[in-house]
Amino acid sequence: MGTSLPIEDSDESGDRIRAAKAVIPFLFLGLFFLGLILAWGLQPLWGFAILPPILFISVLAWIGFKSGFITEHNEHGE
Repeated sequence: MGTSLPIEDSDESGDRIRAAKAVIPFLFLGLFFLGLILAWGLQPLWGFAILPPILFISVLAWIGFKSGFITEHNEHGE
């Protein structure tokens, strides 16, 4: 019981939550359409072809929002 986890900054955890709130709707939308395509009767192999780009772009967007890259390069911001 001797090890303790480092305490995270509340700002960093807030960035993670904000990033998740921005990315989750698009991730669910992509997964919904993937399920819809498979329900229409396409072969399951198409699921393996479509799922990696959906996950890859979602992870890139999450990293961009979490690191602040999106807000730092926003021309219409404050």
